[in-house]
Amino acid sequence: MTVIPDILAQLARLDACANVPRVKALHLPPPHAVAASRIAGRGEFCALELTDGTLGLAYVLLDDHSDALREGQGLDGLVGASALDIARGLLEPQGVNRVLGWAAVNAMTRWLYDRAGYVPPESRDSFGQLPIVPGERIGMVGFFTPLIDRVLAAGARLTVVELRTDLQDARPGLRLTNDPAELEGCTKVLCTSTVLINDTLDATLAHCRDARWFAMVGPSAGCLPDALFARGVTMVGGTWVTDPAACLSALMHGEALKGGTRKFAIERVGWPGFDALLALL
Repeated sequence: MTVIPDILAQLARLDACANVPRVKALHLPPPHAVAASRIAGRGEFCALELTDGTLGLAYVLLDDHSDALREGQGLDGLVGASALDIARGLLEPQGVNRVLGWAAVNAMTRWLYDRAGYVPPESRDSFGQLPIVPGERIGMVGFFTPLIDRVLAAGARLTVVELRTDLQDARPGLRLTNDPAELEGCTKVLCTSTVLINDTLDATLAHCRDARWFAMVGPSAGCLPDALFARGVTMVGGTWVTDPAACLSALMHGEALKGGTRKFAIERVGWPGFDALLALL
């Protein structure tokens, strides 16, 4: 059993007791913005907008999802659809409907947060507030380039699980691999939220039983965290839209989303829980 049915079950409860807005639009960066973003080495995202203006972000630079969405795949009947119906695209084994599904999940989650008056704490950084101790083994799922120098400079050993085979780095203390089993023995793990889109979170967590600290970060990590916390994730870090217009403008120009967003960090200890938020509606 993956995390997806648990999240969808919570959103179905939300949809049953509240008037969740329907889908207004999907915002995708145009080709020239995509080119600018890729040249700068930034991720590529889409934004699903609900009729009240709520946005849900999701990563699209995976397989051929970006090009497929731009060609119109999966977009028939999207406008005006139930956000929950779009979220249920996560039940498909692969394809663009999974990307749209996570965007819808994140939009519905943000809508709940706003209606319940919940504002997640601001993160001190973009890397899950990773505490580094010299000599410890740290795992990383995804190649967080700016953090690698910081971890190695602090004297920690780093194992990076990355599916890209073109990345090479032979520095002492750094191990690059595509095998998540090598995360075993790591006491702390920083994980990209892309594992939600490709549904590899549970397989990854199976090799992280030694980790007392497991942070998932990325714009796709805007979902309800209850099911993540129940599986061993200790912190979820995502992107909180503070200015929807500025966020969409940056997205459509291939720019970093910093102007209209901030980073948040929700820790397992201190999370009020879905039931508590639902009771506030």
